Amino acid sequence: MALLSPLHAQPTALDIEATDFDCLSEMTPVRGFFIDNLNGDLEATQAAAEAPKGATYPAGSVVQLVPTEVMVKHPKGVSPATNDWEFFELKVSDAGSEIVTRGFEDVKNRFGGNCLECHAKAEPQWDMICETGHGCDPIPLTGAMIKVVQKVDPRCEQTQPLSEAERQLLDHLKPFLQ
Repeated sequence: MALLSPLHAQPTALDIEATDFDCLSEMTPVRGFFIDNLNGDLEATQAAAEAPKGATYPAGSVVQLVPTEVMVKHPKGVSPATNDWEFFELKVSDAGSEIVTRGFEDVKNRFGGNCLECHAKAEPQWDMICETGHGCDPIPLTGAMIKVVQKVDPRCEQTQPLSEAERQLLDHLKPFLQ
């Protein structure tokens, strides 16, 4: 019996801490979102993100659109219901990141939406990554809004300058960012 136990062992989830999440501009940009890999395999994560017909992301992949929301891919079998993705809601400041909520199936974003419910709508070849044309519902932010939120990530040592139009947009968004 002892010989069989490794075959039935549960996959081990990654050990993830708030310090694993840093400034967006230090990550690799791909079509408006950012990627990294906690296991050091950025090349495989980037290959999946750039695959024109979709791909399964490797364990350790980090996908982030805005500073306060993150997806991390765990080893196969950790959470079959989420394709092994764990969702995080962060509080960010110039001091770094703080994990507010994390989990696989029940994490809600700051707008009250369940992360899994949206990402589960992505067509299978996209491995639950939502982009235009992937099958997910649209998010309540325009491209310009997303870019300004990305530019003002408080975890970054050097923030990018904002145009007057971006400053006005940011003023409009501030109530939603706090």
